[in-house]
Amino acid sequence: MSLIDKILRAGEGRTLKKFDQLATQVDALQEDFEALTDEELQAKTAEFKARLEEGETLDDLLVEAFATVREASWRILRMRPFHVQVMGGIALHKGNIAEMKTGEGKTLVATMPAYLRALTGKGVHVVTVNDYLAKYQSDIMARVYNFLGLTTGCVLVGQKPAERRKQYEADITYGTNNEFGFDYLRDNMASTLDDMVQRGHNYVIVDEVDSILIDEARTPLIISGPASGDVNHWYMEFARIARMLERDVDYEVDEKKKTIGVLEAGIDHVEDQLGVENLYEAANTPLIGFLNNSIRAKELFHKDKDYIVTDGEVLIVDEHTGRVLPGRRYNDGMHQAIEAKEGVEIQAENQTLATITLQNYFRLYPEGSRAGMTGTAETEAAEFASTYKIGVIPIPTNKPMIRKDQPDFVFPSEAGKLKAIIEDIAERHEKGQPVLVGTASVEKSELLSQLLKQRHIPHQVLNAKQHAREAAVVAMAGRKGAVTVATNMAGRGTDIMLGGNSEFIAQANLAAKGLDPKENADEYRAAWPIALEEADAAVQAEREEVRELGGLYVLGSERHESRRIDNQLRGRSGRQGDPGESRFYLSMEDDLMRLFNSGMAQRIMASGAYPEDLPLENKLVSRSIASAQHQVEARNFEIRKNVLKYDDVMTNQRELIYDERRRVLEGEDLEPQMKNFMRSLVTGIIDEKTGGISPAEWDLDVLWDTLRGYYPPSVTYQEVEEEHGGAGSLVREDLVEEIYGDITAVYEDAEEALKANPLARGQLGEEPMRDLERRVVVATVDRLWREHLYEMDYLKEGIGLRAMGQRDPLVEYKDEGAQMFQSMMERIKEESVQQVFSVSHQFERAFEQAKEQGLFKDDESAKESAEEPAAQAESADAPAPASPVAAAKAQVVIGEAQRLNLAKLSYSSSDGTATQGRATSSGASSNRAQRRASAKKARHRK
Repeated sequence: MSLIDKILRAGEGRTLKKFDQLATQVDALQEDFEALTDEELQAKTAEFKARLEEGETLDDLLVEAFATVREASWRILRMRPFHVQVMGGIALHKGNIAEMKTGEGKTLVATMPAYLRALTGKGVHVVTVNDYLAKYQSDIMARVYNFLGLTTGCVLVGQKPAERRKQYEADITYGTNNEFGFDYLRDNMASTLDDMVQRGHNYVIVDEVDSILIDEARTPLIISGPASGDVNHWYMEFARIARMLERDVDYEVDEKKKTIGVLEAGIDHVEDQLGVENLYEAANTPLIGFLNNSIRAKELFHKDKDYIVTDGEVLIVDEHTGRVLPGRRYNDGMHQAIEAKEGVEIQAENQTLATITLQNYFRLYPEGSRAGMTGTAETEAAEFASTYKIGVIPIPTNKPMIRKDQPDFVFPSEAGKLKAIIEDIAERHEKGQPVLVGTASVEKSELLSQLLKQRHIPHQVLNAKQHAREAAVVAMAGRKGAVTVATNMAGRGTDIMLGGNSEFIAQANLAAKGLDPKENADEYRAAWPIALEEADAAVQAEREEVRELGGLYVLGSERHESRRIDNQLRGRSGRQGDPGESRFYLSMEDDLMRLFNSGMAQRIMASGAYPEDLPLENKLVSRSIASAQHQVEARNFEIRKNVLKYDDVMTNQRELIYDERRRVLEGEDLEPQMKNFMRSLVTGIIDEKTGGISPAEWDLDVLWDTLRGYYPPSVTYQEVEEEHGGAGSLVREDLVEEIYGDITAVYEDAEEALKANPLARGQLGEEPMRDLERRVVVATVDRLWREHLYEMDYLKEGIGLRAMGQRDPLVEYKDEGAQMFQSMMERIKEESVQQVFSVSHQFERAFEQAKEQGLFKDDESAKESAEEPAAQAESADAPAPASPVAAAKAQVVIGEAQRLNLAKLSYSSSDGTATQGRATSSGASSNRAQRRASAKKARHRK
């Protein structure tokens, strides 16, 4: 353990002592709570909620609330949390990571803090590593929560928004980190409040917290949409060229850093193939990206290790768990390059629409309300503290750990290692000891499977291709004679119990009888104790036999880059005081040893005299392995830090945009904001056209042309000059006030026209301008934010080159990113104003055309015809258009409004004088004149 880790964990003893004292108080209430009837126990929830409202805190309720859950768990599941599990629950409530060994019952631990925090009514999120575990844990623990009067939900892939919203409305919601994170991003792309599903971030418990917040934190969550342009032919062309290029002749590869570099010979070769003179001239810049990706796809992304190909589709494999990641794609054209390499259909390249890192998503939960559980957090304690402000508290095991962790066996070659592994498995299988074999890739697991078949050893394989049945297989991996080959940590989160998992057996037996915990809750609850007892009895004899044989033997076929992943594999054995054994088999040809070892260990084994199938146990080799893992962990930590640093730049921008968006959707009155937008627009245009020159030199003709691109001015510049003493007499302040007064007057006219327009009211409501403002601002923000994300991605891609000019890339990224964000905010103001005028004009034009076709006789009859549908609509809370034809026209208009990519309208007449660009009654003109006169008087009084 490093010095900083020791400092961070120096107070653990005192903290554990406090938790132990609280857990003792919880245990002391057991007899009192056993004496309560079901009704009295269930009434505790209402009592606790009432006490919270009266001013008590969650800490005041902790002891009684935990005791309530302990008793409910026993009555419903026949499981009562042990003393150390109660300590783990207290650690979670206090906002820590509870470090608990495998098999210590972490799922049950989470029920106590989840229940306590849910009493506030603000919701609790429980995050798991996959959909299966989310559903499994939610189904099992819902029985306890429901008994106590709380509701549970589970967010799964494929659920519709209405269903997801229902799950989030529950007191306690289970789901994966991806589902929670993507729902947050989707909520901030929603068009209306009704389309949003989450209800805030109150408290979170992350199961397998190291996997989610460390291993997956190198990859940000990204929602993307199709990018413009068809470039698939380039991917195919460069895949062809990449196959012709030779490594170390045309390009070089650094597997350690996962980078490639094209050499001069390679550039010449590519230029010949493409028929271009200079690959690096500006016009050919995009081709360099295609070239680099095609070589990366060839050298750094390997089939059946980094991805698999199923039904003509390239599916990413999680490097840490070996699970397929459906729906995930590499970005920046990398996925398309792999598809071209594999000769499958190339799917459209995507553009980022919304993104957030896992680090910043979990920072949305308040400090002290982020908690997690894992068996292996010690190695990353410093990172948890610095990034997430979470402490790591090691919770003692319920029973002493007696697993034997044997030293590594290291072989000169892969072939020698595999031969020894098969011999070891055969020997253990023959005597009946269950074996779990961990592999680093799908390819290696299938190779081992073939070798086992050749020896006629029955076994189960779990990898990215068989993930659907992993929990059931892993649950039975502790049976006598079982041999299970699993990619990395497939099946993580499911206990391997010696002799078999009695819970799984009991569930299967009840399901066979047609009982379901949701459909037949009371019957299921009544039948569960007997079913569990029968299943326990069935596996007990076999459990004792397997114990006698030495328990579960875990065999690692190679070391992972991270010590923590190795410890997780070992941790599958020796649960709850069971016997067990573990050993890793390595070869000098393993990726870790090949890329990162110092070379000394390899030299020891390089002589031909060293037998291929004889293992080496040597301190030098052990140090070499530890050094290699430290190097990789340090590199990965730097990657995560770098991802976070760059995303931190985006965090403030993202929060500003998302907060503004939510305020608009929640119905904030935008009229004052729109008028601020108008003043900003007017001021900006005038400063641009008149800045730095005297009034006599102003080209007001050009200024008015610019204004017409945003709104239809109702006055000419000649009229404005005349009011202020003639040409050359105007000052900037007067010009700003005159134009601002005019644009607000025209805006108010547009508002009145929309109110009098039955088409507008039918589509937008009885306050059409307010609804139009909301739609325009949200759509404009979304469009420009997407463009901004694209520009920020482009900036980040090339920012590293600034270091060559002795400039800090991160500082440059922050500065330029801030300038780009400010520019985007100005564009939001300008384009929102322009689009409101543009769409209101479209509505007016549609209304005029409808009247010309006889759908409305005149303005008065239009009002009358609108009254009846409007009156009918009041009861239905939705105004209706005056006729089907009018409705169709209005729908076209609103469709344009929603897309908001209309060309800017130019509001000018043939004789050069300003017009509104639409029919205007004389009454409206006189009203505008009156308002302008009033505004002028007010300015003069000032």
